[in-house]
Amino acid sequence: MGTMKWLVIFSLLGICSQAAAQSAITVSVFSVTSKTAILKWTRYSGASSYKITVAPKSSQNTPIAFAQFGPNTVMGSVNSLSPNIVYAFTVEALDNSQGVLSSAHIESSTAPEMMDPIQTVKPKDSQTLMVGFSLKTGATHYIIRVQSANGFYREDTVYSSPAEIGFLTPYTEYSLSIIAVNSGGRSQPSLPVTEKTVLPPPQLSTSSPSNDSIVVSWAPVANAVQYTLSIYKFGSSTNMKQNTTNTNLTISGLDAGSLYMIRGFAWDPEGRQGEGSLYINQTTRPPTPASVNVSVVMNNSLAGLSVSWELEQDVYGSIQYHVMSDQNLTCNSTSKSCTLSPVGCGQIHTIQVTASNEAGCGYPSSPEVFITFPCPPESLALEEPAEGNCTLTWNTVPHADSYVAYIKRGDGGEETCNTTSNSCTYHCQCGYTYLMSVFAFNQAGSSPQGEILNYTTLPCCPEGVSVSLVSTDTLEIMWTASRGAELYETRAADGSEVILCNDTAPVCALSDLSCDSPYSVVVTPCNDISGCNRACKAHTKETAPCMPTNLSLNPKNSSCVSVSWTANNRAATYTVSASGDDGTHTCTTGGSSCDITELPCGSTYEVSVIATSAAGQSLPSYSDSLETEPCCPVSLSVAQVTQAMTNVSWSHAKGAHTFITSLTSPRGHARCHTQDSHCLMGCITCGTNYTVTMEAFSHSGRSSNCTYQGFSSSACCPSGVRLYRTASNSLRVYWRSAGSSHSYIAEMVGSSNNYTCDASSGESSCDIGSVQCGDVYHVVVAPLTSEGSKVLFCPQRLYSVTCSGSNVGTVIYRGKRSLD
Repeated sequence: MGTMKWLVIFSLLGICSQAAAQSAITVSVFSVTSKTAILKWTRYSGASSYKITVAPKSSQNTPIAFAQFGPNTVMGSVNSLSPNIVYAFTVEALDNSQGVLSSAHIESSTAPEMMDPIQTVKPKDSQTLMVGFSLKTGATHYIIRVQSANGFYREDTVYSSPAEIGFLTPYTEYSLSIIAVNSGGRSQPSLPVTEKTVLPPPQLSTSSPSNDSIVVSWAPVANAVQYTLSIYKFGSSTNMKQNTTNTNLTISGLDAGSLYMIRGFAWDPEGRQGEGSLYINQTTRPPTPASVNVSVVMNNSLAGLSVSWELEQDVYGSIQYHVMSDQNLTCNSTSKSCTLSPVGCGQIHTIQVTASNEAGCGYPSSPEVFITFPCPPESLALEEPAEGNCTLTWNTVPHADSYVAYIKRGDGGEETCNTTSNSCTYHCQCGYTYLMSVFAFNQAGSSPQGEILNYTTLPCCPEGVSVSLVSTDTLEIMWTASRGAELYETRAADGSEVILCNDTAPVCALSDLSCDSPYSVVVTPCNDISGCNRACKAHTKETAPCMPTNLSLNPKNSSCVSVSWTANNRAATYTVSASGDDGTHTCTTGGSSCDITELPCGSTYEVSVIATSAAGQSLPSYSDSLETEPCCPVSLSVAQVTQAMTNVSWSHAKGAHTFITSLTSPRGHARCHTQDSHCLMGCITCGTNYTVTMEAFSHSGRSSNCTYQGFSSSACCPSGVRLYRTASNSLRVYWRSAGSSHSYIAEMVGSSNNYTCDASSGESSCDIGSVQCGDVYHVVVAPLTSEGSKVLFCPQRLYSVTCSGSNVGTVIYRGKRSLD
């Protein structure tokens, strides 16, 4: 402890209010330098002094410094610390006897030690300095302090070297120092260094007054004593430099239509080169077009002059060409050709071509004189002195060397007539439209399209006329389009009406015609110029028969129906069709009724009548529904369920909807009515022969009577069944016969033994020997069928057979139950 130091730098008196409740002391770091830490704590009531203990965090049990403060001090410092070290600080509130009332702990690192001066400072441009320095161990980042004589002050945070200090003022001297920073705080700034930024770049503007020069100008740069321009030609290694003290410069002897890149910078009085400007691109004006050629072109019936030219050297970038005629026509182009449009006939044009680019216009080409084509002939006229011979005439055109007349027929045929006079003669045919035009020619070419003379002959009668019946009241007329026809008038007439159809197509449909009537059909071709040709022949066609009406159905028996109707045609054959699930049944007659036979049972049909003649078929009559008698089930079975009840079932019957099934005998009958294919019948008398019949009904109520094989109910069960003990271990079963001529079988069924005995017809008892006593027996007596099987519906009685010694004792009746 002898090496410890008690260091008090300063104390801060605090005026604090006494809290109602005492809280533990708290501490915080107010500020840290590379050798000093200032702590701040809360006042603790009752404390007579406060003590700060400092130890490195790596060896907190070895304090290196102490500081003690009075009771009214809430902030104190500890110095003589080492840079860039993490320390543990403990603040204790002490009483008068130096006892600890409360304590608080906090850790903090000291700031790095002061940096070495900045090693290098170089201008990057007129507003940026590049700073180089040595990195400091333990520093997380650095602060570069920048100051100038005019009061500028700024601190920039950087993380590595070299660092870029931007947004400075050009041609200004700055003082720069550096501070290291870690989590604890900042070091002292290093010794300053000075550096001046360079001049800013001149702001160049350029233009090209001619195709071999460029003018460069700029605003004066403050403090500049000289300027240097660098000129580069795009696509070549040419590089020129020119110095001047002026603020403009004309560069001559350049190539036309070439791109030049120009850059400039200023020099300061210290002989330092300033920041270079951005490159300015400037193109010289283009060269003069040469080899101008002019010809006539047509575009959408408009005449124009196609002007083409050449450039005698390569140029940079896009070139715009301007072509001008002294007839106030101009055109622009980016290629080496352009069209002046529109131009008229017989004109004289003086033409010049000028090239331009982004720099401006070059010099115009030498004038080129061109005379246009002649004007078209006028006043075309046609004369036809004799049928088939036509003469075309026109007025002559001044300055025309020759004429060509074009005569085009409507079918695409064409005749031409070359002449130096003003008329042509040709052969004209009927049924054609002729289009005639005349062109004049000179050395510049053909005149534009002039007057067109239109001449149309009467259309020809159509050929290949066909009249067909496409429906009962509609005729379709088709023909081959005739020459010269623009419209066709189709007329159909019978004795009472006329139907007309006008169309441009070679087909027509005449509808709503009277049925069973002959029509006279004529197709007349027309056109707007020459009118209609009324000399075409007529064609006769009959319409289809009329539809039969008043259909009536009269069933004759289960498989035949008589069909009748009202016939109102001159001569027709009638076909009756009955369409159902099994197909179509027909009958044919020339009268007004016929019979459809062999109709199967259980079927539904739609019946209609169609009339047929040589002209075609009528519409079918309105249909009527026919339902035949339902079919009888193919099979029917009767199964006896109990002695008095049977289950009757049958197969599917086509067309049947409901059934009435009957069992009939002299001793009574049973009947059931159902939609199902089975039913239960009660009140059946045993030992009786029944007749089995059925009535099947359709949905409409038609019925069929069906008869099946008879049914015999089972023999009657005997009554009064009794069990008696006889000699030894024998028992006798007794019953009263039902009066039938059947044999009987008696059965005794016990828990461990079963016994039977038989009795012939007419007998009413049988004996069973060697019966095991001491058991309960179910006793049943049933008649035997002719096949030897027993009737299954007879009831059983329950008897207890007791023992008397080893023999059968008393037989006790226990009750009666039906057979399970």
